[in-house]
Amino acid sequence: MSAVTDEIPAAAAGPLAGLRVLDASQMLAGPICAMRLADLGADVIKVEPPGHGEWTRSHGFANAALEGETTAFLGINRNKRSFTVDLKSDEGRELLYELVRTSDVFLQNYRVGTAARLGVDYETLAAINPRLVYCSITGFGETGPAAARPGQDLVVQAYSGSMWSVGGADTAPQPGALWAVDVMTGYQAAIGIMSALWHRESSGQGQKVAVDMLSTVMDCQCQELATHLNLQILPERSAEPLAHAWVNAPYGAYPTKDGWIVLAMAPVDKVGIAIEDPVLQAMTSWDDGHTHRDEIYRRVHRAMPARTTAEWIEAFDAVNVWVGEVYDYERLCTDEQVVARELIVTVDHPTIGPLRLTGIPIELSDTPASVRTPPPLLGQHTEEILRGVLDHDTHAIDGLRARGVI
Repeated sequence: MSAVTDEIPAAAAGPLAGLRVLDASQMLAGPICAMRLADLGADVIKVEPPGHGEWTRSHGFANAALEGETTAFLGINRNKRSFTVDLKSDEGRELLYELVRTSDVFLQNYRVGTAARLGVDYETLAAINPRLVYCSITGFGETGPAAARPGQDLVVQAYSGSMWSVGGADTAPQPGALWAVDVMTGYQAAIGIMSALWHRESSGQGQKVAVDMLSTVMDCQCQELATHLNLQILPERSAEPLAHAWVNAPYGAYPTKDGWIVLAMAPVDKVGIAIEDPVLQAMTSWDDGHTHRDEIYRRVHRAMPARTTAEWIEAFDAVNVWVGEVYDYERLCTDEQVVARELIVTVDHPTIGPLRLTGIPIELSDTPASVRTPPPLLGQHTEEILRGVLDHDTHAIDGLRARGVI
């Protein structure tokens, strides 16, 4: 995954080369799904409203932007073409319908009811192109009393029960720092889309794929919920801030002499050997890690500041206890494993210049994914798509632009 150039070998076109995806989504779950399809070779056309574009073009992190492009947008929109069109106008919808006729996938994450109001609901688009795979991403599903509620990562984390599995008994519910619900929902959408495309190969018929954030994060808690549903027990947070209410101590983060480490699931007696604590060495039953979890945490916590992170990693490695250093982003991006695996890529952006992004987490031996183009400028490819895909001439394009349709 070296620096990206305009010349991409045919073998690197990706397994989805030839598929066309219309990405009418915004924020994170939908765009990351579409970006992964684009990484794998699909022609992804990002459908955006004229003027301001999709939400993350103007709403980023800490006002962080490069040449007017938010880093939030840049991180999830490479390998796409931007097509601006006003879907609230009859003329704009007709342009989209023209694109639907030659497309394989339509992706949206509007609030429930918005797609129908815009005339881009499944029934309307399937009537235009019966082979179309239509994917809808919502926060809580398209039916039920919460269907109309807006879905956002933190809101769904709270709703899902997952925040009660982290932290101590006297601390507030603990959200995750990752936008994990959004990202995992985007990946579920990609799985659903690929499944529907495979079915189309034999049936010739498209279908609707619907995924939602709530069911996704519930699926991620399949072990915890199976435990609760079948034994009627609830996670009971310990007094100390362990990393999961149902995982045996010493599962959590601990301050060392020069940083932080995490200890994962481990036999307590082996932890005791590493920190030279005879009380922990005597805890040889697996159940001791739950029964005595607060005491274990406190003993380990007291011992950690005596040595450096590197020294503790060596000590825990010696007794086969799972251990790791807590990195910040600077440490992560310079780590020898990250560098060796080329997990950071560089692409040339038309206004920013060299732009560093995360790489592609999928490896294929014969049809590899690739970073071919940078995130698009707003409307950068509108004329290209009108000419090359829809066969509009200069006069027609000038008219659309004059009327504010594009």
